[in-house]
Amino acid sequence: MIKEIHTSQLRLGMYLHKLGVSWFKHPFVQNAFLLESADDLRTIRDHGIEKVWIDTDKGADLAAESPASATPRSDPPRQAPEAVAPAEAPAPAPAAVKKPSMQAEVAQARKLCSMAKNEIASMFNDARMGKVVKAGDAMPLVEEISASVFRHPSALISVARIKTHDEYTFMHSVAVCALMVALARQLNLDPHLVKEAGIGGLMHDLGKAVMPLEVLNKPGKLTDDEYSIMKLHPEAGWKMLRDSGEATQGTLDIALHHHEKVDGTGYPKGLKGDQISLLSRMGAVCDVYDAVTSNRPYKQGWDPAESIKRMASWKGHFDETIFKAFVRSIGIYPIGALVRTKTDKLGVVIEQNEVSMLKPKIRVFFSARSNAPIEQKVFDLASPACREEIAGVEQAQDWGLENLERFWME
Repeated sequence: MIKEIHTSQLRLGMYLHKLGVSWFKHPFVQNAFLLESADDLRTIRDHGIEKVWIDTDKGADLAAESPASATPRSDPPRQAPEAVAPAEAPAPAPAAVKKPSMQAEVAQARKLCSMAKNEIASMFNDARMGKVVKAGDAMPLVEEISASVFRHPSALISVARIKTHDEYTFMHSVAVCALMVALARQLNLDPHLVKEAGIGGLMHDLGKAVMPLEVLNKPGKLTDDEYSIMKLHPEAGWKMLRDSGEATQGTLDIALHHHEKVDGTGYPKGLKGDQISLLSRMGAVCDVYDAVTSNRPYKQGWDPAESIKRMASWKGHFDETIFKAFVRSIGIYPIGALVRTKTDKLGVVIEQNEVSMLKPKIRVFFSARSNAPIEQKVFDLASPACREEIAGVEQAQDWGLENLERFWME
C-alpha cells in the first residue's frame, strides 16, 4: 500500500516510493529506494522535504496506534516528577526487497522504451519548430530510465539497442542515457553527477533535430559534404540547451563535446585529454557503443562483445580509465553477444553475472560441429556444477543466424 506521510514519521526500514519534490531538487540518484542509512534520513530532512510516499508492501509501515492513544482524553496526562521520556524504539529491520527477474525487467524495459520513444520524438519535433526545449522537462523520463538501470543494468541498455531506422535517433538517445547512468554508477560518481550524466545522455543529440531531414534520414552512408553538415549538430544542440537557460554545465558539455577524442582528432573543438570534461569523455564512449551495435540501413550492427574488442583497439579515441569502467558496467560479454563454448556450442548471453564478467548466463541453441540447431538450454557459467566455458566470440552473419534478440528478449 502507498501512504503519504510527513518526514518526521520516517524511520529506517521504510521503502520510499516517492519524495515530495522533483528528482532534480533532491540529492539522491532515484526517488524510490529502501531507507537503510541514517545519513539518508538526515539528508531528507535537512533538504526541507516535508512529505514522502512510502510503500508498505516493500518496507516497514507506520507503527499502529494503541487503543489508549487513539482515544482522546479530557484530562491532561499525569506525569511523575522524575519521569523521563522513553527512549526511542529501535528501528525495524529493513525489509528485504525482491529484485525483479531479468525477464520481468526486460518486459518493463520494452514498455519504457516505447513510451520514451514518443516523448523524445515530441521533444525533437518541438526543437525543430523552434520551441524552447528545457532539460528539466525530461527529468521524469531520466528517472524512470535510471530506476530500470538500478534494478537490472543490462536490461534497458540491451532493449534500447534494438531499433529500426525510423526510430534510430530517438532510441539512440534512450540507450545513451541508460549507458551513461550505468557508467556513472560504475565510476561511483556523486548523485548529482549521475543525474547530469543521465540527462546529458538523453539530450546529447538534440542538435540533430535541426539537421536537414534528407541528410539525417538518409538510408545510406553520408558523402563528405553531408558528413560536414552533420558535424554541426553538437554546437546546434549546445546552443538550444544554453538558450533554454535551464541546462547544467555538465549537460551542455555532453551535448557539445561527445564527439571529441582524447588525442585531439575529434570535433567540434579538437580538444585533447583532460581538456574534455569527465562527462563528455563518458558520453563519447556511450555514444559510439550504441551506434556501432545498432543496425543501420547501410551497415549491420556489430556484435556487442565484438564491439568492445574493436573499440579497445582504437588508440587515442577514448579515455582508457573510463573505457575500462564502461566495460565493467556492461560486461565483457554483454547481453545479446553470440559466444562459442569449448564444446563447440553457440549461445547468446542472456544475463550478466555480478561476481564474474567472464561467466554470464547463456542460452545455447546451435552446434558449431554439425552446423545445425540443437535443443535450447540455459547454462549459468558461474555455477560450480557447470562445465561449459566461453571459448570466444562469433559473428552471427558467419553462421547465417538472424534475430538473435529472441533468445534473450522472450
